[in-house]
Amino acid sequence: MKLANYIGGSLVDPAGGSYFDDIDPATGKVCAQVPDSDQRDVAHAVEAAGAAFPGWSRTPAAERSQLLLRLAGLIEQHLDELATLESIDTGKPLAVARSVDIPRAVDNFRFFATAILHTSGVTHQTETSNARAINITLRGPRGVAGLISPWNLPLYLFSWKVAPALATGNTAVGKPSELAPMTAHRLAELSIEAGLPPGVLNIVHGRGAKAGAAIVSHPDVPTISFTGGTETGAQIARTAGPMFKRLALECGGKNPTIVFADADFDEALATSVRAAFSNQGEICLCGSRVLVERPIYDRFVETFVERTRALTVGDPMQDGTDLGALISAEHRAKVESYIELARAEGGTIACGGRRPAPDTLGDRCRDGVFLEPTVVTGLDARCRTNMEEIFGPLVTIMPFDDTREAVELANITRYGLSASVWTNDLDRAHHVAGRLQCGTVWVNCWLLRDLRVPFGGMKSSGLGREGGDEALRFFTEPKNVCIRMKDP
Repeated sequence: MKLANYIGGSLVDPAGGSYFDDIDPATGKVCAQVPDSDQRDVAHAVEAAGAAFPGWSRTPAAERSQLLLRLAGLIEQHLDELATLESIDTGKPLAVARSVDIPRAVDNFRFFATAILHTSGVTHQTETSNARAINITLRGPRGVAGLISPWNLPLYLFSWKVAPALATGNTAVGKPSELAPMTAHRLAELSIEAGLPPGVLNIVHGRGAKAGAAIVSHPDVPTISFTGGTETGAQIARTAGPMFKRLALECGGKNPTIVFADADFDEALATSVRAAFSNQGEICLCGSRVLVERPIYDRFVETFVERTRALTVGDPMQDGTDLGALISAEHRAKVESYIELARAEGGTIACGGRRPAPDTLGDRCRDGVFLEPTVVTGLDARCRTNMEEIFGPLVTIMPFDDTREAVELANITRYGLSASVWTNDLDRAHHVAGRLQCGTVWVNCWLLRDLRVPFGGMKSSGLGREGGDEALRFFTEPKNVCIRMKDP
């Protein structure tokens, strides 16, 4: 598949004519040619988005809604095709892409397409000693939005940005990850089929250092929404801050799963394993640090290791595969370096820590980028393995003695994205949730998402919030109109 940029309503080649390989991590084979776009392509896309903005921003909300609902319907019609592309691009199990990634993209477009039909303005009646007035607060689109999304949940998270930006009347220049660009290319084709006006959505493929940086630094892109690594987010902030751009940065996580002794053991255990290794651990919300109250610690570790060993690592296209391939050989090397670091820091590898034998993967995946799910015990809470984001199938398990210590250990890292708390004590659940320094706390569940709630992190996990009303506010600018009223 040779991908193209989507600019001004057309699929076009990159200005420089250069492409690079997109690798299927499960097979090691090339699956697509990706445009190696640069600032010229971004400038063309921003120009197209700017030209489309006046008409799109004045299009009635009901018409914008219908176009986005039509696009959602087309994504749903092509669910199996898109899920296959997603699995090829990322190495994730096809069953996960089919049941989570693509359905969530459909939900994102439908949610925001209908949300804009139910917004309302705010008015205030103002009275002073010598004047009366009505203050009306209006919200309007900000202009061209720059949308930069990651490789782990490609269409899912790209649509999480595109849908609210377009629904609120902005136009957009999006850059999907260069490691997983294929579903964004199909989204461009489906946008044409849906009848989206030219220039409303533009998609520029390429590397972050070239295409992504050009979007962030372009003076005619006042809004930037980014999901990715914390260090990249910091660089974006350094560039965009002096330009007074509005930023939403959804960055890394080192999320704790806190299991108290009174929790439902079986449910807490099963969900903790799922939270640790879903999508090969390549989700910013994965519970990579499991904190267990000491009375049940030994039993929990033993059973957790048994469940982890029972997980199937293999061909993502086959039914029954729990963990597919990691995104790239470079990323696997990073995760393996942390396994070695955990050993050096005094940890015990309770299970995993190795690459699966090639003969267990079958001929198709013999050269793929696979790694066993790994459980580490015996580490100090402040060691690097427990403090730094790894973003792979590696989880640590640590004991705690009381609620105070559990909260202290949970909050010890520089990240603050999410946490899950397992207890049947409602008072304790409220107490702990109120003291955890993170944007989302799940109690007796994990990754139970509602599109209406705010999503984002504290500390080095990001800046701002996405989702629901927060997204509608982020992509719009408030304006107050004060109308003085004269006495009759």
